[in-house]
Amino acid sequence: MSGTSADGRRSATSETLEIALVKAGRTKIRYPAELLDDDGTRITVRAPWAAPGVRDFGFVRFEPGDVFTEHFWRDRWYAIKEVYAADGTFKGWYCDVTRPAVREDGILTVEDLDLDLWCSADASTVLRLDEDEFEASGLPTTDPPAASAARRALTELESLARGNLLGTV
Repeated sequence: MSGTSADGRRSATSETLEIALVKAGRTKIRYPAELLDDDGTRITVRAPWAAPGVRDFGFVRFEPGDVFTEHFWRDRWYAIKEVYAADGTFKGWYCDVTRPAVREDGILTVEDLDLDLWCSADASTVLRLDEDEFEASGLPTTDPPAASAARRALTELESLARGNLLGTV
């Protein structure tokens, strides 16, 4: 494994991080991911579909063999995940609205704030997801500044998707 400098930058050799997705104070899922890059602000990892079985959203299916290249930021309220089928076909981008990521002791912790966005590979389908879950989470009442940041993040993601710019971020 490689070391990490004081500014958070990764050295050239491969390293594995544990991704901890937290929701409402509980760990929703943990999975290992290959660290591809950490420039001190953005952390990029690659990981296989980590949940058991198939998850069919109707507009996309996540299934064993799928590979995700995931981009997390220490200064942004979202994560962008490029989704590839087992044969390498690009499915699209799944974006999570999150608090800024925290990397510490080999663990990248990301707090999911319920809002999501899907953008198909050809950018013809852009869907805002789980806005009802976000409202039901209580965050707009318990932490209005975080709720406001989350809404702004979803709007920014939608703007990037509609401008076909997700892949350039």
